[in-house]
Amino acid sequence: MSQQSFTSRTIEYDTLLEEFKALLKKNGEKFTIQREIILETLYNSDEHLTPEALHQLIQKEHPELKTGIATIYRTLSRLEESDIVTSLSFGAQGKKYELGAKDHHDHMICTECGDITEFLDDEIERLQELIAKDFGFKIKDHSMQLYGLCKTCQE
Repeated sequence: MSQQSFTSRTIEYDTLLEEFKALLKKNGEKFTIQREIILETLYNSDEHLTPEALHQLIQKEHPELKTGIATIYRTLSRLEESDIVTSLSFGAQGKKYELGAKDHHDHMICTECGDITEFLDDEIERLQELIAKDFGFKIKDHSMQLYGLCKTCQE
């Protein structure tokens, strides 16, 4: 079985930034340094961030910027609508976001501590294709999220 941890990005930051600028222009919204910092922070993070965690990180790294939590939420919403970022829902706990410009991967999510492990398994991918073929189904996209307890929380 070929399993691997996952962090590979499939798109360069400058290309992503241009897509974001075009998206904002198309929607009649202004491009601001705050919005750029939100995108840049997501791009440089290997973590899945809540809007609040993203806000705290930006305030810590860029204290000179006045980036409100409302700006974070609006920007994440716009980025998610265009698939630049994706989110994992944690029900009442809200969403965690990651850059959508990564190669395909799946997630193992700890229901105790919220830790998220990204992985890719070639055998799982192969089986999904076989199952789809058996049903005459053409997969365009998918996501797999496994919920349980991480090693630390099991101890």
